[in-house]
Amino acid sequence: MAANPKLPITSGAAQGQYHMYRAEAYILRGEIEHPIKQPIQEYGRVVLEQTRRESLITQSVGETNIEGLISFRGGHTRVAGTHLQQKVDIFGQDHSGWVTLSTAAIEGYNVEDIITADRVVAQICTQHPATNGNVPQVSFIGTRFDNLRVGGYPVELELDLGIFGQKPANDCHYFQDVDFLDRVKRRLDDFVDHDDLPESIEKKYGAQIVYINDLKKRAKEEAVGVIPNGEGGYPTMTFTVVKKIKPIPLPGVRTFSNHIFIENFGTVTLGEVEVGVKKEHSPLLLRKSADSQTEASGSNYFTLDMLKMRLGCPASGTANGPTANANGSNGPAI
Repeated sequence: MAANPKLPITSGAAQGQYHMYRAEAYILRGEIEHPIKQPIQEYGRVVLEQTRRESLITQSVGETNIEGLISFRGGHTRVAGTHLQQKVDIFGQDHSGWVTLSTAAIEGYNVEDIITADRVVAQICTQHPATNGNVPQVSFIGTRFDNLRVGGYPVELELDLGIFGQKPANDCHYFQDVDFLDRVKRRLDDFVDHDDLPESIEKKYGAQIVYINDLKKRAKEEAVGVIPNGEGGYPTMTFTVVKKIKPIPLPGVRTFSNHIFIENFGTVTLGEVEVGVKKEHSPLLLRKSADSQTEASGSNYFTLDMLKMRLGCPASGTANGPTANANGSNGPAI
């Protein structure tokens, strides 16, 4: 692990604000349930835990073999938080503010010689601007699957790394941004329209569509607050950066939305994104107004899981990763 604890604290006093960085990344975690019972530790886990200090923490993990069932050649994780006091790009756009980066990468990944990949990267960058900075601009640039294969056959898929689009106007939350909600709903509609969608997946996405429709209605009515949809009454939403997966020409292998079902192996979920508000963070208070920013930051979080596996046979258990999480919040200068 590498860290730089001597980097300065940047309060943003000129803007009357400070920023609290939060980020987490890990290469792999889960649990083997059969034929033996063994937890899979959080390999390479690094964390920025509610700090105002500019930081960079990295970790590398070497060749690893877990009971001959799951192995990888190596991997690395990285979390970083930095304050850009002045940054203007070549087009004259101002990017000053607070940036958080979370990265997790795994190389030479092999699960039971059925799922293999040369490299898989989960990467999230959030930028909270110096003004109207409660809600960040979100980027997935760097996220990718390199040579992902099932039983030796390539998995041909298309990613939409720009699904968040531009930061919502007037510092509204993404849950209040109709354009963002429309993009996510179209993605889920395409999945639900699949002719042979399993009932469990249809139920999951159907509930998300109902929730998004309720959010859109409230956003158009400029209602204060958002509808809770998570534990403890906090809003949460799940979707994917995967637009489509081409059929894989192997007997017993079927694709549904961002899921791959493999007979006598299990189910693989690709590129899943969760957006929400953490329990321990401040409540999400929102106001839509042409002349006022959001009343409270809500400290929204963004999590990207690139490979979530539910193994069924002959080994059973879970294996998730690489995974990146980034979020943060602004507050008044003390």
